Amino acid sequence: MSIKIYVGNLPYSVTDSSLESNFAEFGNVSSAKVMMDRETGRSKGFGFVEMASAEVAQAAINGLNGMSVDGRSIVVNLARPREERSGAGGYSAAGYSPAKRSDIGYGTGGYGGGRY
Repeated sequence: MSIKIYVGNLPYSVTDSSLESNFAEFGNVSSAKVMMDRETGRSKGFGFVEMASAEVAQAAINGLNGMSVDGRSIVVNLARPREERSGAGGYSAAGYSPAKRSDIGYGTGGYGGGRY
C-alpha cells in the first residue's frame, strides 16, 4: 500500500522529476506530481508524492519538512483524503426550492399566488 504525501510552498521551478529525485533519497517513490494551473501551465506551488511504505514516507517527511528549496521553506506532511465536492456552483442536488417558512415569501403559485 502506497502512502500519499502533500508537499506545499514549492517554488515554481520544481518539476515532477526534481520532486521525485528529492524524495528518492529516502526510498522507493511510486509517483511524484506537481499540480499545474490549467490556464497558465505554471505550477500551483504544491504537489503530491506516493511512497512505497509508511516508514519510508515518515522518514521523508521528517527529513524534508522545513527544508529550503530555492529560498522557500517547503511543507511536507501526510496528505488528507479529498473532501466530497458538491454539484455545480455549490448548489444542492435538490435545486432551488422556496423558503421553508410559510409566513414569509411569495408562495409557490405562479403570477401572484400565495401570500405577500
